[in-house]
Amino acid sequence: MKSASVIGSGPNGLSAAIVLAQAGLKVDVYEAEAQPGGAARTMPLTLPGFLHDFGSAAHPLAIGSPFFSTLPLAQHGLEWIHSPAVLAHPLDNGTAVMLRRDFESTGRNLAEDGPRWRAIFGPFASRWPALAAEILGPLLHRPRNPFLLARFGFKGMQSASSFAKSRFNNPRACALFAGIAAHAGLNLGAPFSAAPGLVLAIAAHAVGWPLPRGGAQSITDALVSYLKSLDGEVHTSRRIASLTELPDALALCDVSPIQLLRIAGERFSAEYIQSISNFRPGAGAFKIDYALSQPIPWRATDCMSAATVHLGGTLEEIAASEYSVSQGRIPDKPFVLVTQPSLFDTTRAPAGQHTAWVYCHVPNGSTFDMTSRIEDQIERFAPGFRHCVLARHVSTPADLQAADANLIGGDVNGGAMTFRQLLFRPSPDLYATSDPKIYLCSASTPPGGAVHGMCGFHAATLALTNLKH
Repeated sequence: MKSASVIGSGPNGLSAAIVLAQAGLKVDVYEAEAQPGGAARTMPLTLPGFLHDFGSAAHPLAIGSPFFSTLPLAQHGLEWIHSPAVLAHPLDNGTAVMLRRDFESTGRNLAEDGPRWRAIFGPFASRWPALAAEILGPLLHRPRNPFLLARFGFKGMQSASSFAKSRFNNPRACALFAGIAAHAGLNLGAPFSAAPGLVLAIAAHAVGWPLPRGGAQSITDALVSYLKSLDGEVHTSRRIASLTELPDALALCDVSPIQLLRIAGERFSAEYIQSISNFRPGAGAFKIDYALSQPIPWRATDCMSAATVHLGGTLEEIAASEYSVSQGRIPDKPFVLVTQPSLFDTTRAPAGQHTAWVYCHVPNGSTFDMTSRIEDQIERFAPGFRHCVLARHVSTPADLQAADANLIGGDVNGGAMTFRQLLFRPSPDLYATSDPKIYLCSASTPPGGAVHGMCGFHAATLALTNLKH
């Protein structure tokens, strides 16, 4: 087999295409939208001159990706910007808990919990390449670093709430870890909810949470440029309704399980159809992009030094918000994630003006308008924020899915991160299907959501291995 088709041009689809092209196959990528990138796109959503990231904004797992690190993406235009602080977590007393790359500065901010923070995350951060290779893939595998993985797994199997409370004495450290863990959209009282927090906290110290200059589109553009250097092609505005539209060749699909059944269901066994039909989506997102007349007026001015800001107060408040979502309820005080890229990247907004990228979790497919509740949370820590708003672009879960069909019900993680779906994502076959020519390479396969390309890398590597046998 000398050619292959890839459906979807998100980071995973492009990564799969690159692996296949590096192996000498002629690769064509088909993208339904006019702009490649999936959730890694940058778009003019509000006013002229303002550029907003549609999906991903800060990218710890992109700069820390074992696959991306092997590619010459800098030669294809990708430039990373690190803000002075990785993360700010403001509190009601007018201060902010600050997470910085170096442990010394972070430790001073956490007082008596500083040494504990370093003892937990330092040994893993110093071995990030080895750890990333173990955790950014199938959960069940033969480890190259079994003791490192076992130490991580012992901590990660706990709930985020119990992990924080059992290790930190100060509410500041507990709140900081809770906000980091809440990125995954999980109930923080559930087993294994500590794992996403561990990964992101370790990455903060190992590689940072940088912004790509020009927005997430820069990651996509660099991947596309490199793929083209390998003679691969990307066809935009080409929605594939059925695999019968494509040559009878190897097909890797950067799509959700629901979409996979729509475009190729007739080629699968009844058993495989049943196994992926049970795959559950995760929490939805309600997102607002802002054009601002000035920077967000944080009460804690330290927040101005961080590209990412977490709004939710204490561990208990954040846990209550995420628990409500897990129970299908709308949180009164949602945990809100904010990035403020224009403070550090002047390409994002006209001179003297700014952008903000903001979202919270809601039940999958929710139709509730969270605008006022999100803005109340911002005003809580940045009084006068609403007076800075020149324009806002609201994206409900349905809007997100309409702009990227992979975001089922607004789910940006490719499926709920339950224990079963950590082990079997989306089925025990992982990337393979019952048809030997069709593979799944989306965030609905291991290791799941975020911009890292590892789902595509593993799927394409498996496909190439199977072609040899």
